Amino acid sequence: MSAPAPAAHGRERPPVTGRRIAFVATMLLSALCTRPVAAAELVVFVLDACAPCALFERQIGRIYARTEEGRRAPLRRVDFEAQTSADLAFLAPAEVAPTFVLVDNGAEIGRFSGYASDELFWLSLNALLNRLPDPAADDR
Repeated sequence: MSAPAPAAHGRERPPVTGRRIAFVATMLLSALCTRPVAAAELVVFVLDACAPCALFERQIGRIYARTEEGRRAPLRRVDFEAQTSADLAFLAPAEVAPTFVLVDNGAEIGRFSGYASDELFWLSLNALLNRLPDPAADDR
């Protein structure tokens, strides 16, 4: 193993180790995970033993990312019982599961709770998405 290269100011730099790389990676991830939500996303508060949550996953959850709505507001699942994500601290707690909250630039746009059918979900979601700024206006 070769000796560490001298730094520009004349002192030797400490060797780069796996622990140092892991520390830097952890710090970067921590910074990214604790910043406020900057783009639109659909936050859903879910429970493991929740029949409507399971129905949502079967009917919508598997395909959501491939839809126009999913590209405009990606889905983010949050544990209903925890509800402690630092970057979502501005949200009022969800009262029931599932609760869907549309968030944009660190602000709640709107929410709806429960899941009964795919039709009702898409109607409710599109009503919220219509409150977002028009993405085509940003291209002008």
